[in-house]
Amino acid sequence: MLIILRFLIPNIMYVEQEEWLPQVDTNGNVIGKISRKEAHAGTFKLHPVVHLHLFNSKGELYLQKRSIHKDIQPGKWDTAVGGHVDYGETISQALYRETKEELGIEIGNPTSLTTYLFRSQVEEELVHVHKAIYDGTIYPDVAEISEGRFWNIAELEEILDSAIFTPNFVQEYRRFKQLIVGF
Repeated sequence: MLIILRFLIPNIMYVEQEEWLPQVDTNGNVIGKISRKEAHAGTFKLHPVVHLHLFNSKGELYLQKRSIHKDIQPGKWDTAVGGHVDYGETISQALYRETKEELGIEIGNPTSLTTYLFRSQVEEELVHVHKAIYDGTIYPDVAEISEGRFWNIAELEEILDSAIFTPNFVQEYRRFKQLIVGF
C-alpha cells in the first residue's frame, strides 16, 4: 500500500491524499484518527494492524519477502499478510482486504488467534493475529512483495535467528508458536 497517492489534474497541480488509520486504546476501541505518516513518526499512537499466518495443507507456512521499497523492514521475510486497518474499517474487513491486496487471494474462514501490543522504534501497534489454510495459487503484489513461498517448519526454525526475518515476525512466531503452528 502506498503512503501517499498522487492524482494529476491536467495543467493544475498534484493533489495528495493521505492514508488514515484509527487510533485505538489497548482494548481496540477507536479514540481518534491519525495519518499513517504520523503513526510511523515516533508518536507511538496505538493503531490496529492485521497479521495472517497462511499454511498449506502440508503444514508449511507461507512468508512474504517485503519489497526493498517498504519504509519499515525492507527486504525482510515476514508474515504472509500484514497491514494497517483503515479508518472506518473492521478488523475482519481489513484482513480480507489486505489478503486480497497483498496475495491476490480470497481466504475462507480465518481463525482469530490472539491480539497483542507491539512496539518498535517508530510505532506502537495493536496486532490482530489470524491463521488460515490455503492450497491455491498465490499472486503476490509486486509493489509490496519481492517474493513469497511456503516454508517447511523445521527449515524455518533452523534459520529463525538469522537477520533475514523481521523482528516482529520472529517474536510473534516464538511467542505464539503453539497457536500459530499447533505444537
